[in-house]
Amino acid sequence: MFRFIWRQLRGRVGRSTALLTGMLVATTGFVVLTGATTTSQLRLSERVERETRAAYDILVRPKGSRTGLEAERGLVRPNYLSGLFGGISQAEYAQVSAIPGVEIAAPVAMVGYSMFGMRAEFDLTAAVDRSAARQVIRVDPTFLAERGLSRASAGPRHVYLTRNPLVYPAFDGSSSPPDPAPYTDGNRYPLDACGDGRPAPREVFPGGRTEPVCNVLVGSTTPGSTVTDVDHTEILAARLLPDGRFENSPHHLVGGPADARGVGDRLVLPVDWHVPFLLAAVDPAAEDRLLGLTGALVEGRPLRADEPAIDFDLGGTAGRDIPVLATTRPYVDGTVTAAYTRLRPARVAGVRPAELAETLRGSPGTAAGTGSADLTDTYQARIRSAIGAEHRADTLISVVQAGPTEYAPAQPQDDLRPRTGPADPAVYGLPGVSGWPAPWLAGDPSFRPLRQQVLQAPDERPSRGWRPVGMFDPERLTAFTGLSEVPLETYQPPVATGADERSRVALGDRPLLPSGNPGGYLSTPPLLLTSLTALPKLLDGRDARQFAAAPISAIRIRVGGVDGYTDESAERVRLTAEQIHTRTGLDVDVTFGSSPAPQTVALAAGAFGRPDLRLDEGWSALGVASVVVQAVDRKSSVLFLLVLVVCGLFLGNAVSAAVRDRRSELAVLACLGWPARRIGATVLGEVAVLGLVAGLLALGLAAPVAALLDIDVGWRQAALAVPVALLLALTAGAAPALRAARTRPTATVRPAVRAVRRARQPRGILGLALVNLARVPGRTALGALALGIGVAALTLLAGVNYAFHGAVVGNLLGDTVSLTVRAVDTTAALATVLLGAAAVADVLYLNLRDRAAELATLRAIGWTDAALSRLAVYEGVGIGLLGATAGAGLGLAGTALVVGDLTARLVLTATLTAVAGALVAALAALAAAALLHRLPAAHLLAEE
Repeated sequence: MFRFIWRQLRGRVGRSTALLTGMLVATTGFVVLTGATTTSQLRLSERVERETRAAYDILVRPKGSRTGLEAERGLVRPNYLSGLFGGISQAEYAQVSAIPGVEIAAPVAMVGYSMFGMRAEFDLTAAVDRSAARQVIRVDPTFLAERGLSRASAGPRHVYLTRNPLVYPAFDGSSSPPDPAPYTDGNRYPLDACGDGRPAPREVFPGGRTEPVCNVLVGSTTPGSTVTDVDHTEILAARLLPDGRFENSPHHLVGGPADARGVGDRLVLPVDWHVPFLLAAVDPAAEDRLLGLTGALVEGRPLRADEPAIDFDLGGTAGRDIPVLATTRPYVDGTVTAAYTRLRPARVAGVRPAELAETLRGSPGTAAGTGSADLTDTYQARIRSAIGAEHRADTLISVVQAGPTEYAPAQPQDDLRPRTGPADPAVYGLPGVSGWPAPWLAGDPSFRPLRQQVLQAPDERPSRGWRPVGMFDPERLTAFTGLSEVPLETYQPPVATGADERSRVALGDRPLLPSGNPGGYLSTPPLLLTSLTALPKLLDGRDARQFAAAPISAIRIRVGGVDGYTDESAERVRLTAEQIHTRTGLDVDVTFGSSPAPQTVALAAGAFGRPDLRLDEGWSALGVASVVVQAVDRKSSVLFLLVLVVCGLFLGNAVSAAVRDRRSELAVLACLGWPARRIGATVLGEVAVLGLVAGLLALGLAAPVAALLDIDVGWRQAALAVPVALLLALTAGAAPALRAARTRPTATVRPAVRAVRRARQPRGILGLALVNLARVPGRTALGALALGIGVAALTLLAGVNYAFHGAVVGNLLGDTVSLTVRAVDTTAALATVLLGAAAVADVLYLNLRDRAAELATLRAIGWTDAALSRLAVYEGVGIGLLGATAGAGLGLAGTALVVGDLTARLVLTATLTAVAGALVAALAALAAAALLHRLPAAHLLAEE
């Protein structure tokens, strides 16, 4: 039999070569594509392992602090620390640190926002009219934040500049100066000359007459009340000396010894405003091990782990200062601009404050220039000047604590909508102190509930404050890959970018940064870090003792023996997290293998001009690495199976064509007495020989082709080509061989066309095409199935690639993986589509060849070649639509299995893929229709 098989193969070289070529292409393509899929999967696993090393592996927070939204979506919000003030005790922290597997336990104790006075100095020298005897320069400040979208015009500041001498109070600074008080000219004048109880400088007119230069200060006299920086207004006095210099430039204090007033070449006006500075306590040693805090120091000295509070006694007044490390980057978007106007009021000295304010409002003016000051520059200058000083930078009588943001209920695909509450500027007021300033944005609706934490009652001593010992640059901390970034709110601000064109235009294509408002949606990281050792001294006041019992807000855990993402590392982290929760009952989130997962936030408009915005905010998705690896595994397995099936179908169709081509020969063998099993074995033997040869050739071709395409296919994997080719050949030839063996000899010589049971006259070419497809349903189904599997593969690929961007994980790691796998998977999917198209072309070719006599008859009765070509194209489009529709449905089902979700966009993707598949089938039909021109019509009609 082997000789017979060999003679058959040699006798039909063309058919054998075509079948061998099909097997070789299918087998080589299968080995290379599956090798590419395996290689891609290994590379992805390595990248996931490499990219998932984050700053910490476990996040521990107080019990009940995890929001419902976080639990529902498996996320950690970027502002998680800004809403946590205490909740974990020192004893619980010690428990966590002692758990086996915990390599680093870095606690963060958020204390609250302390008001810090900022001072911008505006140079008014160029605005001075040096020819005038007296003049007033008005400065109108405007505060801006949130990329200039929020702005407020503040009350005017004035500089009264006169050529007349000025005299000042000269008492020693005691709290109860004598009345009348001594002045720098040796005379005594009443302290309440302006009627507001404040001492004022006096202008000396020619002849010796003096008049007070009254100030206009806005503020409440009710203890505990608060005014904002927008409400502030004042009038300061200075003298233009005969030599052109200025005496008592307003940035110097009014009053005191004569040499403190100063003389200079510039006229400078200070504009003060207040920015809440968030204070937190850390363990400096743990922070250094976690992120390299000491290495980020740029000025001064680092915090020591055992750094105590600084107790001092100055002039009989006891004080206690907390040493702090300040960041060089306040991460606050704030600017102050000012417009200068020169006024010429008839009179200033001797006018009472209320009347003077009215006079200045009605005075005509001349524009005299502008100026601006950036918050970051002002902040850095203030901190640098305070480092190493022997006096505190600011007081810490009370702090403001902000609760977490709450969101309106929404579906997972909807924008997050943070809820707002009424503004409460009074929360910044100090007990028993009147007119304490609040930040200008305190009047904005609040996204967070605010409360005041009093650290020191008015009658308690010593007084509390803080002083900087050094500055560090947070951008010099240990860097981690951006694909596995977890919230580092201790050092980094949450950043939100415009999610639509309108928002991006409003923001000027820049990210929205925190405004400095504790009640704002975006919160600043702590600008001041103190040590946990010094914290008890700050919280020993009677009003802060409850807070002091559990001051720690969160603990960030680094687990020992964990580097990149592996199953072993993931299990080690999980067991450690489980032990922490079991022993302490605290909320524990495994951040190992997490990745930024942008969420879209719909931010309501503010009270100072900011419009409503849609923002993309970088939340963190938990367990992303595991989800990505599992999704890639499922996708690769499905594509592997689809490539295998489509190769089998392609070969099956080719073998079936070869068997149909030998119908007459097989009928003769049956008539000569060959048994059915021998006929079937002959067909199967021919296919097996071709499969074996194709496998051996693929063994030699797979590795070079893979190397050319930069795909790692080893010899062991290439050796699989032989059994795969043989298996595919036997599988593909089994059905045709069985059909050849079971068919009766008389039926074998009949055309492979099913007779129509009841004659129906088709209507037009389209109707005839449908009838022709129904006459050979098996062949039609085979072509449709081959194309459908290709369309299904392409649909699955498109769906998964879309899902990696959103539905699967919606995070940066998943997006990067999607970009990595897209090239090789697209190659595999397109290969299946092309194989399916080849199967459609083969089906159409066989249909046309089997119906050659019919087509010749149609041509003889007047059908044109164009009409016959349309008939072939319609049949191809019919097969294409059937296969593409079925393939798109199969692809959607596979996508739902891999992704776990089915969205309208995925359905649209499947529809477009189906349309593309139908067009490919139409092109294959055109190739088959080209054979109609070669039909020997006369010869075929003579045979009939």
